[in-house]
Amino acid sequence: MATVVLVRHATTAATGKRLGGWTPGVHLDEAGREQARATADRLGGLRLAAVYASPLERTQETARAVAKPHGLRVRTRRGIGEVDYGDWTDQPLGTLRRRKLWATIQATPSRVTFPGGESIRGAQARAVDTIEDLAAVHEGEVIAAVSHADIIKAVLAHFLGMGLDTFQRLVVEPASVSVVHLPTGGAPMVLGCNTTTSLPNLPGTR
Repeated sequence: MATVVLVRHATTAATGKRLGGWTPGVHLDEAGREQARATADRLGGLRLAAVYASPLERTQETARAVAKPHGLRVRTRRGIGEVDYGDWTDQPLGTLRRRKLWATIQATPSRVTFPGGESIRGAQARAVDTIEDLAAVHEGEVIAAVSHADIIKAVLAHFLGMGLDTFQRLVVEPASVSVVHLPTGGAPMVLGCNTTTSLPNLPGTR
């Protein structure tokens, strides 16, 4: 069994304004750097065996803050990278909300493939596969995986047994922590979701 601590990256100047996706060169802003440090402090009591992150700068920077107190290096996994939004990448959210496809994304995201990008279903599948692979490698350990809001929501929906079409009901804020316990041969358990203050009692707490 393994316990996976899912961390959303902290804020950038574009958070809540643009659909960042795989836009390169997007770094944490000053508030985001402080959020990352605060999240690192909250996770300091865990015996983390490894810290993984999406390849994007904002997740790498958040992950380095989380890894530092544990003396760990950040390991990169593309499978927990952001949804490929294709032609929508780095577009203003205000503009995107006026497009017809936006309503479908909110109501039935399982049917959506972004123009020039990937489907939300496909993104969920590769993220869940990556988390399961990491859990198998780290049996009996606690690890952190730093990713993105839609990816973390999709992973949580899978392990909660929710249909993907309801994943928008979940909230995953910047620098928040969600926790999934994946016992070998047993049912997954979601121990926490979108926590920004105290953590639930986890295996591997010092």
